[in-house]
Amino acid sequence: MPVAVITGASQGLGLTLATDLAASGWSVVADARRANLLGQAVDGLPGGPHRAVPGDVTDTAHRAALVAAAADLGGAALLVNNASTLGASPLPRLADLSPATYERVLAVDVVAPVALAAALLPQLRTHGGRIVNITSDASVEAYETWGGYGSAKAALDQASRVMAAEEPGVRVYAVDPGDLRTAMHQAAFPGEDISDRPEPATVVPRLRLLVDGDLPSGRYRAADLAGTELPA
Repeated sequence: MPVAVITGASQGLGLTLATDLAASGWSVVADARRANLLGQAVDGLPGGPHRAVPGDVTDTAHRAALVAAAADLGGAALLVNNASTLGASPLPRLADLSPATYERVLAVDVVAPVALAAALLPQLRTHGGRIVNITSDASVEAYETWGGYGSAKAALDQASRVMAAEEPGVRVYAVDPGDLRTAMHQAAFPGEDISDRPEPATVVPRLRLLVDGDLPSGRYRAADLAGTELPA
């Protein structure tokens, strides 16, 4: 059975995608910082075997543990870099963003996903695998107060393009899922009602087009994948 490594998989989009993949026969290696929440999430996944590997994606030893868990299950065919941080809530203007907070945003949102992809490349090459990097419209649009997060996601977009050019045997996608009803999106708008945002489940079928389909490496908006059919 194919193996997927998914970061930020204890809730929101990561957990929703993990559940969908598990129901389709995938084994999931799931990452998140909160061990209890991650354990409960993985225990609830259908099928298996699955692995819960709690930790911080910026930690080299933790990334090595994710790689080892995937190898133990037969080797990763998919990496979903979903874990992200806004850095601060409410979001500050770029000129007011502390260097320490900005460094943390870059470490989580750029350095960690690139490093984890690099560590998993031997497995992904073997399986003709795929990398799905979750990005944002803030990487291409100039939204006030979104400078730290947006510039980090812009860097991830570019890193995705470069890795795709360097690794022709692996599909590398950057995908903007759009605004979703998640804890991170709520943190971006503290105290506001975000119930009008769609649930993560609404975009999972579009992410599956990247996982299961034949689209070339590149940057995609989930909204643009609506109605696209998988190849027969």
